[in-house]
Formats: sequence, C-alpha cells, structure tokens
Amino acid sequence: MSTADSTLATAGAARDAARDAGRVDATASPLPVALAAESARTWDAVSHVPPVPEELRPPQHASVAQRLHALRRRHLLRERRAQEFVADTMNSRKGLPIADNRSVVRFIGSLLSQQRLLVIAVVAANALAATAGLLVPRLLGQLVDSTVADVQAGRVDAALAGANTAALLVAGLVVLQSAFTLAAKTTSAVLGQGVLADAREYVVRAILRLPLSRVESAGSGDLVTRVTRDVGTMSESVRWALPEAIVASITVALTLVAMVSNSVVLSLPSIVLMAVALVQVRRYLQRASKGYLTEGGTYSRINTTLTETVEGARTVEALGLAGHRLRRGDDDIAVSAQAERYTMTLRNLLFAVMDVAFSTPRVLVLLFGSIGYAEGWATIGQITTAILYTEALWGPFDMLVSTVDRVQVGIASTTRLLGIATVPPDRQAGDDLPVGSELVGTDLRYAYRADHDVLHGIDLDLATGERLAIVGPSGSGKSTLGRLLSGIHGPRTGSVTVGGVELTALPLDTLRTEVALVTQEHHVFIGSVRDNVVLAREGSSDEQVRAALRAVDALDWVERLPEGLDTKLGSGHHELTPGRAQQIALARLILADPHTIVLDEATSLIDPRTARHLEGSMNALLTGRTVVAIAHRLHTAHDADRIAVVIDGRIAELGSHDELVARDGEYAALWRAWTS
Repeated sequence: MSTADSTLATAGAARDAARDAGRVDATASPLPVALAAESARTWDAVSHVPPVPEELRPPQHASVAQRLHALRRRHLLRERRAQEFVADTMNSRKGLPIADNRSVVRFIGSLLSQQRLLVIAVVAANALAATAGLLVPRLLGQLVDSTVADVQAGRVDAALAGANTAALLVAGLVVLQSAFTLAAKTTSAVLGQGVLADAREYVVRAILRLPLSRVESAGSGDLVTRVTRDVGTMSESVRWALPEAIVASITVALTLVAMVSNSVVLSLPSIVLMAVALVQVRRYLQRASKGYLTEGGTYSRINTTLTETVEGARTVEALGLAGHRLRRGDDDIAVSAQAERYTMTLRNLLFAVMDVAFSTPRVLVLLFGSIGYAEGWATIGQITTAILYTEALWGPFDMLVSTVDRVQVGIASTTRLLGIATVPPDRQAGDDLPVGSELVGTDLRYAYRADHDVLHGIDLDLATGERLAIVGPSGSGKSTLGRLLSGIHGPRTGSVTVGGVELTALPLDTLRTEVALVTQEHHVFIGSVRDNVVLAREGSSDEQVRAALRAVDALDWVERLPEGLDTKLGSGHHELTPGRAQQIALARLILADPHTIVLDEATSLIDPRTARHLEGSMNALLTGRTVVAIAHRLHTAHDADRIAVVIDGRIAELGSHDELVARDGEYAALWRAWTS
C-alpha cells in the first residue's frame, strides 16, 4: 500500500471514530448532559469548510479520456496549492518561516568547506575507483578485436596469450577498484558524519536562539515536527544521499568521457536520451521542493492538532468535544494526503521517463553498432565496449536521479530547519550596564495578537529589597506582566528598566544575573543532580550546590539518592516527582543569585504543606532581594510588602495586605474567599 493510500485509510478510520465519538460526547462529559450537548452543538454550529475542495476528488463515472483530463486538472490544482502554501509560509509573520533555496546552497557549501580535505579525498578516491572500473570495458573491447585478428590470421597461441594477459590485468584492476572503492566509502562515511554533526550543532544553536514569543505563536506541533522529522530527514540526506550524489556524479562524468573516447557515434544514444531525461529531472526539481515543503507543513499541522487534543484532553472530555477534535484530525490527514499525492505524481512522472531512457540506449547501441560494423567504421570490440559502458553508465545515472530525489526531500527539510535561523531576534543587546538594582515598569502594554492588548498601561516602581505579590483571576495578565518584568518579552509600548537600562537591551548572561524568572513549568535535563543545578552558574563547587539545595529543602532527599549529587536524572534515569523537579529549578535560581527574582506560581506543583515550608525556608535567602511573586495561594500575598491586584490587564489595587483588606475591594473579596 502506498503512503497516500495508507494515509487515506487512516483518515477513513478517523472519520468512523469521529462519528462514533460524536454520538457519545455529551454522555461521556462530566458536565450535565444538556450542558455538554450544548457545548458540542456550539462547536458543530461553526461553519465547516471542507479541507479538500471537490475539484480534488476523482470523478465517479467518466470515460478514460475524462479521467485522464481530471487527473491532470487535479495535479495542477495540487501544484498551485503547494505554491500558495510555500509563498504564505515564507511571507508569514506568524509561526516559523522557511528559508529560500539560496540559503540552503550557502549552508551546504559552508558545511562542505569546513570538511574541505575530506571532500577532496572523497572526490579523488571515487575518481580513481571509477577510472579503474572503466578501464575494464576498454581492455575487454581491445581483447575482442585482438582475438578476432589473431584467430583470422591463425595465431591461436597469441590469442590465448593475449586473453591470459587481459585476464590478469582485469583481475588487477578489479582488486585496485575494490581498494579505491573501500577508501571512497570510508571517506564518504566520515564526511557524511562530520557534515551531519556540524549541521545538527547549527540547528540546535538556531533553536536555542529562538525568541520565546515566536515559539509560543508558532505552536509546539510545528517546532516538534522540525526538530524530529525534519532533522531525521536532513540527517539521512547528509549522511547517505549527499556522499552518494558525489559518487554517482563522478562516475557518470567519467563514464561519458570513456564512451566518447571509445566511439562518438555509439555514445550518441546514451547522451541524447540522458539529455531528454535531464529535462524531466529539471522539471521535477523545480516543483518537488515546494511539494515536499507542503508535506512537511501538513505533518506540522497534524502534530499541532494531536498535541493540542492530548494536552487538552480533560477540556475535550468536559465540553464534549471528542467528535470535533477527531474531525479536525481527519481534516488534517485529508490535507496531508493531497500533498503526498502531488509529490507521488511528480515521482511517477520522473521514473516513467527514466525507465524509457534507461532501456532504449541498449537497443540503439546495438543497432548503430550493427550498421557501423557492416559499413566498416565500428569494430566488434568497440561495440562490446560501448554496450558495457552503456550498462556502466545507466546504473550510476539511475542512482544519481534517485539520490537527487532523496536530496530534494532533505533540502526541503533543511529549508524548514534553516527557517528557524531566519527568525529575527526580539532584542538587541547594548553596551550600557545597570547602575543600581531598581526595577521600573512604565506604561506597559503587550499583545499576543495585533490590536488585542492583554496589558493596558501598567506602571510599577519596585524598591530594592521589596516583595511584591501579584494576584488576580486566571487570564487577567499576571504571568504576562511577570514575563515583562523579567525581560522574557519586550513590551509593545513602554519600558522595563533595571538600574536605568532597558531589560531587553542587556545581554542574556548579564540579564540573568540581574533578574531571573522561575515559572510553574520546569525541566530536568539528562545528567546528574549536580549538572542540573550548576546550569545556573557553571563552575560552582559541590558545597555551593548543597547550599542551594539546602535552601529549597531538597538536600535531604538528594543525599538519600543512590549516588547523591552524582545520581543521573532525566529520561531513562532516576525520575523526579513534579514537586522535586520544581525544587531543582528553584535551586538553580538560588545558585544564579540575581538581585531580583520573579516567581510565577513557582511552588504550584508542590503540595501546600511542602510549599508553605519551602517558601518559609527561602525567606532568609531572599532577604535583601527584590521579589515579585505571582501567586494563586494568598498566604504568599499576605507576607508581601505590597500587593498588586491585576484585573483585565490593569492594576486595580495596589497596597499592603492590611490596606487592601481595609479598603474592602477586589483583594478583600479574594481574601475572604480564600480564608472561608
């Protein structure tokens, strides 16, 4: 079954599942049946635009001519859709862009230039191997002519002696070719792995430089697809297809030279048909890149929908949206199937021409050879050599075309990966350094979408050593404000300064010694406990690591681990609970030692008793530092010097706990609800 057919089969299965799920959505929801049914109807009432136009569906009843015409029409429509997708992606200001072909050529050129000696070794070894192999047909052709001449002259012994000598030479050339081929394969493998390592390092650096705001707007599905499928495809192309393309190109070029030197006329069938095949190859290359880029984009779309559905599984179940999400996935698969059908058609057209070009030269060489032998301008030896060269030529040429196809897929993936590097930075580091540690925010506005501000002109002036708690309902803008105050995002208008310098104008290594953010999200990297903590400050001693762990009440359980600080953490090693993983993140913060700390619900994954104890243990360490605590547990606000109540992107109230309770406003209502 082809990829497109299997994709369509999957789509059919998803469609059936969606119908079944649609019948049970309301009953599966924990909401009241009527409310769940109303939720499902709300989503179903949205106008559903078919993901695949009717023009892309084959006719059910038509003649052969009509079917062929419809097939061509569908192919041209898929081609236009691919062109539109690539144009939209390259010009889009949202999501992750793709690079142009020139960037890919420059990138591959720079990778090969770093391995210049290996490239020369690969070319030389393959040239020598091809030359040794091409001498064999010439020797056999000369042997045929000399044997015919000796037999006709009655020199049978001379003919046998010549055959023995030729056999020894051929054996020697075969051994020599094997040695050169081994050297060529070895150097090609080393070149491929070296280029792959450089390419992966470049991609990782590009990903780590991505502005967080662009990653969030792109969605996790696209980035995940690029760093998994596209990296894998690029790896295969760099490791295998690129060296093979070099080998095949050298072999084809040298074989053509050998064919012409043997007989110009007998080489014409191969040269002419190869030129015809190259026309189709060129046509294929002009279209395939957009097709493969579109394929990659549809895979990103599938991953995005799947990720959103899995991450929001509880919401999907609660609101009775299982059928809707399955239909969304069904639509994504249908779109992807159309993209795959387009590239499959391009390959079929290419290989159809290649099959004709591959088979015809043998017949034409024999025909021209027969005429030439009868007319006396070609010998049997030349005909023999020409036939052998024809066989020797089309094998590498066929491999070259197949390799070009694989390289084309790799180029499409590389284009998507290089697109990550084209994302402009969201900040420009300056030379000014802070004078003092005062954190000041002025007229702060921020929008995730154009013309939709989530913060509306917030002003905050934090004194050194002050503890400010930011509270408010979910979605009010608390976390966004925290990101602006920590320099993660730059405000749309206004400024956030520390010591008189704009946060986004500070180099990142300097910024993180001034202001640090710890969120409810955390990550444990593969490595020891020590490695995970010293990420915040390389070169820290074990005693400093222990002090940081002790400050967050983690030292006791770390010392009980099998190897203490040397215990391996992360995937495949010792797994930490969410609470302990958050303690490791807080220990990094302690070791980083910034003068201003923004805690965005940093203890939300720890049980209340442990969180309260942890926050109490941190108080002594946080003394003298400016602390901004975004909290949903109001006991944190109770201990703060000031409390900012954020409502709908604005600071509705600002003051101490006692002042706000006495004011009997928004905070007082929250406090009563918390303590009741």
